Amino acid sequence: MKTPSIIQIGDCLVSSEIITEYFACDYPVCRGACCVIGDSGAPLEDSEPVALEEGYRYYSGMMGEENRRVVETSGFSVVDMDGDLVTPLVPRTEECVYSAFDSKGNCFCTVERNFLAGRGSFRKPVSCWLYPIRVSVLGNGLYALNLHRWDICRCAFEKGRKEGIRVYEFLKEPLVCRFGEDFYKELEETAAAFLP
Repeated sequence: MKTPSIIQIGDCLVSSEIITEYFACDYPVCRGACCVIGDSGAPLEDSEPVALEEGYRYYSGMMGEENRRVVETSGFSVVDMDGDLVTPLVPRTEECVYSAFDSKGNCFCTVERNFLAGRGSFRKPVSCWLYPIRVSVLGNGLYALNLHRWDICRCAFEKGRKEGIRVYEFLKEPLVCRFGEDFYKELEETAAAFLP
């Protein structure tokens, strides 16, 4: 049976690539480049700047001095050229202000590292956690879930294919967190019906 290009699950229109394409982050290869390279900061949901502010006292110590200055000047979020709410960037390097580097030059998210250390309840912006899925709100109130392709993540698509991990499988935890168990169960059932 041919997979339809768009699958509706509740109020979500899901691109079929999310169940047909393979993906698994390959951090040793990319070294966290997605936090450094890009035209804008990470998209934020309306509630996320408050969550970033609430945990700031815990993770700000991991951030560089210049990064903290940007937060003090710009705030915990900014509106980009497209009118979207995003994380601020460090002007000189264009990295996300919430990123930092270890001694080997690997980039990591200070917000997530703080969460994994057991401090705070906010893991990181859901747009980062869900990547390479991009979520947009349509004019009719439905959510569109599409696969984003970025050259710096080529290694992740290759690793996913090599290991047989589909996008939706790799992103189970954030998909459940953002859209719920019932949504993910229906996504799994849809995948089982259409995939060979």
